[in-house]
Amino acid sequence: MAPPQHSLRGRPYDPRLDPPGGRKGGRITASRIGPGERLAINGLGSFDWDLDQGTFDLDQAGLAVFDLRPEEYDRSPESLVLRVTPEEGARLDSAVRKALQSGRRSYGGYFQVTRRDGIKQWTYTQGTILRDERGNAYRIVGIVRDATDELAHAPLGGGLPPGPERRTLPSILRWTTEALSHAVTVEDVTAVLTGAGGLERFGAEGLALGLVEGLTLRFVAAAGYSVGGLDTLPPRRLSEPLPLTTTVMTQRPLYSTDFDQLRKRFPLLGPYREWTGMSSAAFLPLIAQGRSIGGLALFYGSREGFSREDRELAESLAGILAQSLQRAILFDQEREFATGLQESMLPRHIPRFESAEIAVRYHAAWGGREVGGDWYDVVALPQNRVGLVVGDVQGHDTHAAAVMGQLRIALRAYAAEGHPPSTVLARASLFLAELDTDRFATCDYAQLDLNTGTIWAARAGHLGPLIRHTDGRTGWPNVRGGLPLGLATVLDLQEFPETRLDLVPGETMVFCTDGMVEERGVDITIGMEALAEAVHNGPQHAEQLADHLADSLWERWGSDDDVALLIVRRSPDPGTERAPRMHAYVHQADPEGLADARDALRQALRDWQLSDLADDVELAAGELLVNVLLHTEGGAVLTLEVLPEPVRRVRLSVQDRSSVWPRRRSPGEAATSGRGLLMIDAMAVRWGVEPRGEGKAVWCEFGPTEQ
Repeated sequence: MAPPQHSLRGRPYDPRLDPPGGRKGGRITASRIGPGERLAINGLGSFDWDLDQGTFDLDQAGLAVFDLRPEEYDRSPESLVLRVTPEEGARLDSAVRKALQSGRRSYGGYFQVTRRDGIKQWTYTQGTILRDERGNAYRIVGIVRDATDELAHAPLGGGLPPGPERRTLPSILRWTTEALSHAVTVEDVTAVLTGAGGLERFGAEGLALGLVEGLTLRFVAAAGYSVGGLDTLPPRRLSEPLPLTTTVMTQRPLYSTDFDQLRKRFPLLGPYREWTGMSSAAFLPLIAQGRSIGGLALFYGSREGFSREDRELAESLAGILAQSLQRAILFDQEREFATGLQESMLPRHIPRFESAEIAVRYHAAWGGREVGGDWYDVVALPQNRVGLVVGDVQGHDTHAAAVMGQLRIALRAYAAEGHPPSTVLARASLFLAELDTDRFATCDYAQLDLNTGTIWAARAGHLGPLIRHTDGRTGWPNVRGGLPLGLATVLDLQEFPETRLDLVPGETMVFCTDGMVEERGVDITIGMEALAEAVHNGPQHAEQLADHLADSLWERWGSDDDVALLIVRRSPDPGTERAPRMHAYVHQADPEGLADARDALRQALRDWQLSDLADDVELAAGELLVNVLLHTEGGAVLTLEVLPEPVRRVRLSVQDRSSVWPRRRSPGEAATSGRGLLMIDAMAVRWGVEPRGEGKAVWCEFGPTEQ
């Protein structure tokens, strides 16, 4: 015979004494529950009590609940006396003994832990008893957790808080009402039921929640060791003869302490009897304003009857739950309506382009029926150009959404007429000012030439775009702007200066509304830095980057503002295997860009096995780039490509926006400048200048001379 087991006070007891018989529904055999069940609930401390060996294993979270360090605990129940007083230990021993000797499958209760600083901490424990085929207990697995917050109103001075045998109806209802007071959505309500303390409020060991949807009952939540998976059942017709559907239809609770009789009355319940493994159950209708909105099933492992107080408690809690669910269902419906209204005013289809990837996202704030005025738009323009729009109408209501819908259509029409960004924004501002509204709007509008990568952009009180370069660097270019739309017209300041940018193949531009980067009480620069970092670390393709930003910044999006996001990536131009090509953009205000460009050139030549040309190419690139940055008003587009025929060479090209062509000079001995083209003429096989759009490109070739 195995040695006797040890209690929390160190005294032996034998769970095989008075082994239970009869009701098998109260027994759990080793074949039904294994060691993995110990970790079934995340976020709680767990224990594994081997009754044969007398060991009591606590995981790291469990040690934290008892305020014990690993070196203070030797896996024996006696070690817990450091934190559990003899009086508290005696009560726990009594509860465990009763459960073991009565054949119950579980036990639970509250007790106090004395932490190392002397503070008394309310703690809750629940254990599941594992038995062999003869009904003898050999192991207990369970959880422990800090219950201080939920028992904040418990009597002072020690002793049991209002547990199943001593708690009062008003206190339980108060705790439940407080727990549900912060639940906004149906998901929030189910989290209260299935989270810490949910089952204890009902004194149950399992529960299942179903909501009425039309003529069906859909299970939305389940909790407890033996009812997991009920929430994945398909909806059941309300006309089906099942206990919970009958309760919902009749609006009368149903209590049962005999599953055999319950199965005879409801034959369809047969498959679920072994699933629950419980001895009794309560099926409660959830009624709000005289209408059944759902049903709650509570399962018990050892209850032999339901007293008047038990029924009063269960039905009162069901009433509180019904009121909370009714509010949550209404909120979810209003939110669905608001989101649908907003989405109906956004473009249904985004045009596709062979030379660019475009992705859009919209995220609605958590605000019930409130709707934001954020929007995005993509307008296909002649000559392989595209208009990009992101904006935000002031306010969070249906009026803001209505104004947004009208303004989006008007701005789209002005853009489609081919006007430059400054004119498009000026006309949109006048349109908004003439509407019957006092709202203003912020907006970004940019025209991108997909052939050249040239961008003309203008802002109306809105955050400018973010650019990710081909090497992963990100930056916020200085895009000039004017006042918000509508306000600019009222103040007669309808000037929206344009800024020219360049998007080389492989680069990405990100537009967004302020909800993406703003949080209450936090400087906007922190949000901008977070967005830049997320874009820097994100995938290359536009759609994947949009998903990445949604995932990485989802918590920020969960604030009280909407978010519109538009991403455009110019398709890479890597050339071919025989004639590879690379592009880079060096911004005039980016001092690190010059060094990064030289590093990129050297790496490309190494990849193309042309490292012997790296010194000359890097020197020439530095000279040409410095000339652009010093003598023009914009940045430079750098292109390096392999010319495979007639002999294998590389061509370096630096494009700028100035129409003034360089000229070769003859500097004197004391001159400090003017030798750039002379140096390039000496190093390069060939060089030249050619027009590119409104500017020019200086190019030079390196490699062997023609044979």
